[in-house]
Amino acid sequence: MKKVERINTIMRYINNRSHFTISEIMQEFNISRSTAIRDIREIEAMGMPLVAEVGRDGGYFVMNNSVLPTVRFTDNEIKALFIAFMATRNQQLPYLKSRQSLAEKLLGLISENQQDDLVLLNQILLFEGTNPNNPDLLELSDLPHPILEKLIQFLLMDRYLLITMTEENGIKPYPIYLLNLYREKSLWLIEAFDLKEEKKQIFNVDNLTNVEPYPMKKRLSKKKIIEKLSKQEEVINLVLELGPKAIAQFKKYHPLKVSLSYTNPYQATAIVKTFINVTNPEELSEMTSWLLFLGEDVKVREVPEEVLEGLQERLCLFCS
Repeated sequence: MKKVERINTIMRYINNRSHFTISEIMQEFNISRSTAIRDIREIEAMGMPLVAEVGRDGGYFVMNNSVLPTVRFTDNEIKALFIAFMATRNQQLPYLKSRQSLAEKLLGLISENQQDDLVLLNQILLFEGTNPNNPDLLELSDLPHPILEKLIQFLLMDRYLLITMTEENGIKPYPIYLLNLYREKSLWLIEAFDLKEEKKQIFNVDNLTNVEPYPMKKRLSKKKIIEKLSKQEEVINLVLELGPKAIAQFKKYHPLKVSLSYTNPYQATAIVKTFINVTNPEELSEMTSWLLFLGEDVKVREVPEEVLEGLQERLCLFCS
């Protein structure tokens, strides 16, 4: 472990304890006594309030209400952090303004050489959705829906919410228990248990006009919600293994209810598990077209007979 990494780790180790000894530091980080003492002195010089305890073991007390001092980053850690920032551009993520101020503060902490490296990376690396004519990391051009941050603030306090949605027939309120908030196909979506209809529903955040806490008296317990959801859970009847080409097609288009799970660390293979309602002609037709769209780089592990028949009919049309 490099010195910078070791000192950062030791600072976190110390900050979580009210008392520690040199022997503990030596054993925990596998370093000599002289190295441990030098590291402790350097940490003290950085501003961590330590009080030395006289005695054989060379103990230290961490003063109450201490704050972890400025963390120093390695070159690779800085690159990792800023590449992560770059990859999230144009994704309509919440707290974008905070992300900008955080990036500005981090830029102020690093050396000129490190800043030059980041400027070069910012010019060379382009991620999906990046405008090559304006790749500025600090550009506030991808602000999310204005109510998204308000929604997050509420769900951090309470997941029982009353949301108001804009629909074709006007504005409609929905009492919900929020299960997940996620982004898919450039849309922020709410997966929730509808407390009135007592079923799972998906809501588009773009259509959200208001959010507020739901009254305590009208709530269904979390236990009952889980019970009802488990009873309503649809049986998986489509299982696919996707290769790289099929994964690329999946990213271009997939039905909202279908999710992808990567099966190797390089994201070169993945598995898809979902339910197809074969009694719904529109859904059956859509899923059949989608399977053809995925291409040949697919292994089918499980599929309803109705879907196979639909695929054969489509293929026969091409043959004729």
